[in-house]
Amino acid sequence: MTTDFKDTRTAGNHAARKNRQKKERYDVVVCGGGLAGFCAAVASARQGAKTCLVQDRPVFGGNSSSEVRVTPHGAAAFHVYAKETGIISELLIEERARNHETVFENGWTNSVWDMTMYDLAQRTENLTFYLNTSILDVRMSNERKIASVVGYVANAEIELELEADVFVDCTGDGIVADRAGCEWRMGSEGRQEFGEPHAPLEASGDVMGSSIHFKTKDIGYPVPFTAPDWVAKLDNPDFFYKQGRNPNDLRGGYWWIEIGVPWHTIYESEDIRHELTRYVLGIWDWIKNKDPLTKELAVNHAMDWIGQVPGKRESRRIMGQYLMTEHDPLNNTVFEDEIAYGGWFLDLHTPGGLLAPTSEHASSEGYDETSAYMVKSYCGPYGIPLRSTIAKDVDNLMMAGRNISVTHAALGTVRVMATTALVGQAVGTAAAIALRKGLALADVPSQAIQEVKQTLLRDGCFLLNTTNEDELDLARCAQVTASSQAACHGAEVRADLQASGERGPQDDFLRQRKGQWMAISEGVLNRVSVCLSNWSDSPQIVEARIIPVDHIWDYRSEANPAIASVELRIMPGKYQWIDWDVHLDETTGLKSGSYVRLDLLANPHIVWHCSDGIVPGQTCAYEMGEGKMRRDWNGPTRSFRVEPPQYAYRPEHIINGVTRPYRYTNLWRSDPRESLPQWVELRWEDLQSIQQIEITFPGSLLWEYRGYAPLYRDPQCPKDYRIEAFVGGDWQQLLEVKENYQRHCRYTLEQPVQTAKLRVVIEATNGDPSAAIYEIRCYQE
Repeated sequence: MTTDFKDTRTAGNHAARKNRQKKERYDVVVCGGGLAGFCAAVASARQGAKTCLVQDRPVFGGNSSSEVRVTPHGAAAFHVYAKETGIISELLIEERARNHETVFENGWTNSVWDMTMYDLAQRTENLTFYLNTSILDVRMSNERKIASVVGYVANAEIELELEADVFVDCTGDGIVADRAGCEWRMGSEGRQEFGEPHAPLEASGDVMGSSIHFKTKDIGYPVPFTAPDWVAKLDNPDFFYKQGRNPNDLRGGYWWIEIGVPWHTIYESEDIRHELTRYVLGIWDWIKNKDPLTKELAVNHAMDWIGQVPGKRESRRIMGQYLMTEHDPLNNTVFEDEIAYGGWFLDLHTPGGLLAPTSEHASSEGYDETSAYMVKSYCGPYGIPLRSTIAKDVDNLMMAGRNISVTHAALGTVRVMATTALVGQAVGTAAAIALRKGLALADVPSQAIQEVKQTLLRDGCFLLNTTNEDELDLARCAQVTASSQAACHGAEVRADLQASGERGPQDDFLRQRKGQWMAISEGVLNRVSVCLSNWSDSPQIVEARIIPVDHIWDYRSEANPAIASVELRIMPGKYQWIDWDVHLDETTGLKSGSYVRLDLLANPHIVWHCSDGIVPGQTCAYEMGEGKMRRDWNGPTRSFRVEPPQYAYRPEHIINGVTRPYRYTNLWRSDPRESLPQWVELRWEDLQSIQQIEITFPGSLLWEYRGYAPLYRDPQCPKDYRIEAFVGGDWQQLLEVKENYQRHCRYTLEQPVQTAKLRVVIEATNGDPSAAIYEIRCYQE
């Protein structure tokens, strides 16, 4: 019996081993399912490439997932209207509409986000995915080409071999590139190599560390916490309050719970994880039981969640066709192969994290936005080239995420997740286009870059130096009219604050120069007025200037020579409207269809009041130093009036090729005094055959992700609308949409419609009184 049993098991094991080996072939294989890899895979599949996405965790999202819970950051954290769009925007808008949870900071991501990504993966045609699957090996067909990657599916005991024409390494650590023999860098370049301002004097192996986060909950009654014996013993207030580690929010989410050096962030990641756990509990012990500033406030707070997967910031960086240095974001280098943009500051954490004197330089300064360090670190929005995502040593390998071809200093800004998501979408798009056109990856930047860029724009992305030039877009040759258009008279102050005489929450004294962008449509500006308060007992003088600027992120204090200047005399008193007769027109340098910036120079006795709302596309900034300005607060509109009113939201903007405020407002907006429905119409001289209609609405652009509330639907975004065509002498409804909240919408008609007139009729928004659209595109198929 015993012999028979062994023989049976042996035979069974041979069969099982055979079943555990699985081989599949795809056009594109993306390794790594963080935001970069996820967006790369979805983009590749949407472009028609048979795509496989491999993720080593049970959920998508990488550091943004519910396992790690790092809030996705990007350019909009520092630049108004710089929110990343495309696939990442589609996901984040959906998550906010579905999720009941407030987004605070690290530690607050829940499984609604995981399922939002999982749902999109399930619904994406041409996409296969494997979760819980680690890449173990790479098999080469020759020294410059990957034949397949080999992975292991945990909990299923399956060895998985995936063959493909193109591979994309989004593993963070660059596992595929390393196994394929690519050159990579890890550590900090010395300053002499590239002359980077943020580089250390000497090169080293130092990298930024990893973090785990925690979340607490106020349960309404006292709850004790007793720290285990093995946690870190933290008893010195200076460790926190003098070293940039302020435990200022009892909810948790501290990015500075970070450790890297002296541990290796790849090979000793588990050691880092255990050390971080010691410190998380030690930090909570300090907050809960020891800190005189927090322990009374924390009486009712209980630990709700502690991460056990370190969020890694830096390891290998794979060398590509181009190596970005920090000079590129600082100087806004214009790349012919620009495929994404960034705008986070040059955020380089101290390699030792908690084990170093400070965890990050800006935090040790108390986040002084006007310090010399912050002035030299503020950058963007800037472009990112495709060449930094194409491996130089392997012909069929691309990268997306924190492992692309950048220096350590440049990684400080490129590494944040919303930026890497844009790069991922561009890489997936470029890979699919290369396969469709039969091009080598190395030739795409020179031979197919226009198609890549135009495809990204059509798919909802934004590029700093590219507009819609799609020859197949029928809307571009149409005449555009609308039922009405909004006029900008300016921005009024809050009536309740004016009545009380108190300052509003964003009403700063003019300790620095402040500027308000104003959109000019008429080529004539006769009068400008501002609402000011003089809090002193004597008359004050404020110098005012009107300066043409190139776009809303033109932060040069002296962007161009002023076309008007004056000294305004402000008498003591609150909420005074001060008039300035400027009498500007095109002969004096005023240009229609552009921005000017109204600057008030510093006077610490004067308050320039904010308005009672945000005027679309018209924002403000303040001078941070060294001739550079930066976004003021979260991008409000300061009070101003203009005469004559500026019609800055004309209907023809929907075909000008730009889908957000940039060099102008680029938005059609109906007159808010006229009730809905409102419509915008495209008209052609000849009949057009139209089957595909694509619309970009406003919404979810102003702030970054965490600026939006639970179950949020942007008020500016149209909710209920219909698309109509003029056929046989009458308007016929082609389709009707209810309860929309997405920004970028595509519709394919069952049959093409033959028409010379098409219109979008907006019946209701999600709260705004005006109907509004950034772009309409029309295609034959």
